Amino acid sequence: MILLLCLRLMGPLPTGIFTEKLTSRKLCSDDDCLYTNSLARAEEDYNASDCRFFNIKKAQLIYVHSKLMNGKDSGEFWAASIRVYGEQYEDHMETVGYFPSSSVSEQHVYQEANKTVPT
Repeated sequence: MILLLCLRLMGPLPTGIFTEKLTSRKLCSDDDCLYTNSLARAEEDYNASDCRFFNIKKAQLIYVHSKLMNGKDSGEFWAASIRVYGEQYEDHMETVGYFPSSSVSEQHVYQEANKTVPT
């Protein structure tokens, strides 16, 4: 009991912020959702609402890995990765997250996303 009181006096205990789950299922082209389904191009800028999402700029290329399912369709959010290039073209980092499918148009389908996988 004394130990608990001492810990409490040292400061607040860390707590996490829990966010609502987006969906319980997603569409992928493989069981592990590792492969790229398609290449999409951003039709407009999008500013991320929280850390699960990423910002996109108009005309940016996006590699789609899965499509979140709401009901029977592929939903409004897709999971993807983008490459962000630095001042030198070789300098880049990859960002992974979600974005609204309404902000992009699919340019090329590599593999059909036809496997339903739990999130």
